[in-house]
Amino acid sequence: MKIFSTCPQSKDVDSTIYRDRVIEVAKWSERFGCEGILVYTDNGIVDPWEVAQIVVENTETLSPLVAVQPAYMHPYTVAKKLSTFAYLYGRRLWINMVAGGFVNDLLALGDETPHDERYDRLVEYTLIVRQLLQNAEPVTVDGKYYTVKNLKMAPPIREDLVPGVTISGSSDAGMAAAAAIDAVAIRYPKPPDEESGVPEEAQGPVGVRVGIIARETNEEAWQVALARFPEDRKGQLTHQMAMKSSDSLWHKQLSERPEGGPQAASPYWLGPFHNYKTFCPYLVGTYDEVSNLIASYIGFGFETFILDIPDSIEELEHISKVFDQARVVATA
Repeated sequence: MKIFSTCPQSKDVDSTIYRDRVIEVAKWSERFGCEGILVYTDNGIVDPWEVAQIVVENTETLSPLVAVQPAYMHPYTVAKKLSTFAYLYGRRLWINMVAGGFVNDLLALGDETPHDERYDRLVEYTLIVRQLLQNAEPVTVDGKYYTVKNLKMAPPIREDLVPGVTISGSSDAGMAAAAAIDAVAIRYPKPPDEESGVPEEAQGPVGVRVGIIARETNEEAWQVALARFPEDRKGQLTHQMAMKSSDSLWHKQLSERPEGGPQAASPYWLGPFHNYKTFCPYLVGTYDEVSNLIASYIGFGFETFILDIPDSIEELEHISKVFDQARVVATA
């Protein structure tokens, strides 16, 4: 089982302290034992590769999971950056292949490619990156979207430093792409009583993205949750506007679900998502409640967990207790 945290976004942190905040969260994540840390990309935040360098230079083992948007750079540039990190630091990175993003961001870049076709393009893009990193011989590809001729990667990358790959697996197109590029398909989990687990068509590992707030008592957990993510009318309106301009299947699926909350029977909570504070469901409750839910997801076959941005080192300690208990329950 692999656990990733998530790096703070520059839009949420003042520039004078952002670098220090990235270092702080990266060190927390490494201490917690995370495999890596997701680094977002979109038109409104700083370059993820620069953030990844900060992470690598201030940790020993943590792997940045760098979001890669094909509209931003040629596949050769991605391969070159990965080989450079491996050469300079001897570190393995992960890459999170992004087929979409905010529609207005894509339109601003002149990209009007339909949803499913973006996944076709992403497959071609990622396979070029893989071939450049894994082949000693020059690579030639005459594809629908990209063409390279006798292209060779230097410096070469050690086999053990070839990056891991994740991709959204919320749609059929995403699951097919994950199989084609040998990537971990990441989904947004449903409540356990509705979750069907790893899809039959999955040909590789599948993971989930989820936030966690757990305490000794249910009341304490919800007190923390509601203080961190209070109801926000402006955020709700922003969320509604984003949903109207998005063709993301997972965005629509989550938006159609009831928010839940402290009065609901389930710890599964979409309040932060509906208030445009984050982009994943949260599990809120006692250690036992939340660890049992995580154990259920493990039982469904989910092998990778990408957590939301940690609020503090103490929060990761609470989450660590949840996963320790979940492993015991899942094993039993």
